[in-house]
Amino acid sequence: MTDTDSTTHFGFRQVPEGEKARLVRSVFDSVAGKYDLMNDLMSLGIHRIWKRIALQLSHVRYGEQVLDLAGGTGDMTALFRERVGDRGGVVLSDINAEMLTRGRDRLIDEGVTSGVAFAQIDAEKLPFPDNTFDCVCIAFGLRNVTHKEEALKSMRRVLKPGGRVIVLEFSEVQGALLKKTYDLYSFKLLPLMGRLVAKDEDSYRYLAESIRMHPNQETLKQMMQGAGFERCEYFNLTHGVVAIHRGYKL
Repeated sequence: MTDTDSTTHFGFRQVPEGEKARLVRSVFDSVAGKYDLMNDLMSLGIHRIWKRIALQLSHVRYGEQVLDLAGGTGDMTALFRERVGDRGGVVLSDINAEMLTRGRDRLIDEGVTSGVAFAQIDAEKLPFPDNTFDCVCIAFGLRNVTHKEEALKSMRRVLKPGGRVIVLEFSEVQGALLKKTYDLYSFKLLPLMGRLVAKDEDSYRYLAESIRMHPNQETLKQMMQGAGFERCEYFNLTHGVVAIHRGYKL
């Protein structure tokens, strides 16, 4: 198989590698308008707690520089901006222009008008110099990246020595009974919610499928180590529904 006919997964489907980014972009173009509402509905608001735990585990301090990858509508950026203060800075980035626009507009509406920059970028090819950021965070975005290893290497490159990466992502649920319940929710209720609220059943079916195709906790930890991160560890939240992975550039 050559590079031109290599395939990757888009949910449970196999698609040409070059097509995945476009397909993911179309998903988020479709759901951008209801993204925040659906996050609250899908998680019963618990995603806000997960994100605050990720903030705490990032050890971001006043005056530091943070890159929020796949930052979407700006939840993590707002938290980081409060933490770094006036002497620090946060870059809100996303590959999807519609999501990035909504994130920018939301932050402006909330009065966050300084200390934040915006960039439409690909996580696999970060356009920043080496050793730029104290922390790189990607929350609920890594599973949509085609070449995750390349993205992790790119994140490490732009980190300063002593910097850390935070990956907040859906992961492998722990416990047989909970797995059955979670499967029922994911493949029956979630698409129904997508159809009723966001008017897009297919995108939320893709969401459920993409979670199942994402590397589990140990596999992602090994991928981070393979990308050169050290002191890698992960923290299961809500019985492994999500996990926070952390690694350092030493």
